[in-house]
Amino acid sequence: MTTIYYDKDADLRLLKGKTVAIIGYGNQGRAHALNLRDSGIDVVVGGVPDATLDQAQQDGFETMSVAEAAAQGDVICLLIPDEVQQLVYREEILPHLRPGKAVDFAHGYNVHYGLITPPPNTDVIMIAPRMIGVGVRDAYVAGKGVPAFVAVHQDGSGQAWPKTLALARALGCTRNGAIESTFAEETELDHFSEHFVWPAVFRVLVGSYEFLTARGYQPEAVLMELWGSKEAAEVLAQMADVGIFRQMDFHSPTSQYGTLTHMDSALPPETRLCMEAALEEIKDGSFAREWELEQAAGYPVFTKLKQAAFAHPLNEMEEEVRKLAGE
Repeated sequence: MTTIYYDKDADLRLLKGKTVAIIGYGNQGRAHALNLRDSGIDVVVGGVPDATLDQAQQDGFETMSVAEAAAQGDVICLLIPDEVQQLVYREEILPHLRPGKAVDFAHGYNVHYGLITPPPNTDVIMIAPRMIGVGVRDAYVAGKGVPAFVAVHQDGSGQAWPKTLALARALGCTRNGAIESTFAEETELDHFSEHFVWPAVFRVLVGSYEFLTARGYQPEAVLMELWGSKEAAEVLAQMADVGIFRQMDFHSPTSQYGTLTHMDSALPPETRLCMEAALEEIKDGSFAREWELEQAAGYPVFTKLKQAAFAHPLNEMEEEVRKLAGE
């Protein structure tokens, strides 16, 4: 049975008189800091001197080094990229983890794969909004909220769950509902989307572009039809708003019939094997090990793949289509 928490389940008073240290003021960090402050929580921001820390100062936050913020924070929100968390945690956060402190993550990766293991007297918690940072902030300002996964990996203080829910409420995530999860489930679901769902979507779109243009269809027309007009984005939005099949009523009967009659043939039966393989490499840790080796080697494969992606001719065509769309 899925457990969902709402505002009534969380007590903000648990964070009163405590300091939340935001480590990293990027996509999620800025949204978290602003929402927490607007909820009446004391916030400091830790980071390295750069444009993001300058932005934090402009937003009125007290800024300092990561180590200083970790020393002050009763709750330490580690909101920097996965691949740099280990070093920052080891060198600048771990020395300042007193008993009863909490380390909060927005993604379970490093904890789930054992790359970060805080001391047993520390709370290890997660609030993982299912939205980019700008959306987290915009929803809060609008008096709404975005859903989130919440989890407690380690309860060092005996109060980890109340802290987690209070923090989730301060972020606005319990306004619509926060789903109780685990670090493993959040990580594995997130990676499955990244390893199968979105690669499949990207490959279908790029492959369709290549297939249709090779058969003489105008590149501008193909790209506009596939995604350039933003119709695809609107379809996805309506899927979230009214349902994946209910949104079909916004399309013509011809469109609906064509979609429903081709669903089974669009992806071959062996696609299931691809799903199994993607999930297996996530669950057994082989992807995490591969990614660690890639980082240690200086990102050779990642760099080559990105270069190839941005060298694709459709990048130039997208510029033309954006002009047609009035962007």
